[in-house]
Amino acid sequence: MSTTVKPNPLSDTSKKQQVEEMFDNISERYDFLNRVLSLGIDIQWRKKVRKIIAQSGAKNILDVATGTADLAIELAVIEGAYITGIDISQGMLSRGDIKLEKLGLNKRIRLQQADSENLPFENDSFEAITVSFGVRNFENLEKGMAEMSRVLKPGGSLVVLEFSKPRNPVFSAIYWFYFKYILPRLGRLISKDATAYTYLPQSVAVFPEGEDFVNVAKSSGYSHVTYKGLTFGIATLYHCVK
Repeated sequence: MSTTVKPNPLSDTSKKQQVEEMFDNISERYDFLNRVLSLGIDIQWRKKVRKIIAQSGAKNILDVATGTADLAIELAVIEGAYITGIDISQGMLSRGDIKLEKLGLNKRIRLQQADSENLPFENDSFEAITVSFGVRNFENLEKGMAEMSRVLKPGGSLVVLEFSKPRNPVFSAIYWFYFKYILPRLGRLISKDATAYTYLPQSVAVFPEGEDFVNVAKSSGYSHVTYKGLTFGIATLYHCVK
């Protein structure tokens, strides 16, 4: 069982409610913050997710915790792919819809508000599922992973991109200094939200990564799980096959 960290630990409201409110609050500046705070590296990470999905041959894809639809848009590069993106934050989805309209992708990408731990889809509905920087925000990781397994067709791929902790001592020290002290201040300044970028390093610190995540995935219905660290271990790419 993973440890739960909430954006506002002093509040009695659930993590799910707090995460929804937090992303609604920062939705207008989210894309700008992502590019600035990640130095654009997140764009390359999403391309790696798309390549795995393309190699699997999947066309009917679910993007969980889609946010402003960055990964869904990247997946649309796959010829013939149709993507359903779900997120708990309507604010994030509204920004995503604006982007889809500008890009002319409304017919290939459909966004809807939904709970990742209670997906509104039938069993075996999708050929592939993706999540970029979203599983860390699940209130119940095991339940969310099991729900995705339920709606994934047998033999289908779940590809998860998530932050992780660098192992190199020198790089790790620099990373955590930036993550704990610089990033929260920049995030507060630009987004005007006091919790979002303080919660980020806290949630990464307790997230069950590597073999711990593999164990969660296997206990949630996935038969084969592999993973690879990206950019000195800042992020990890997991490929789970049902």
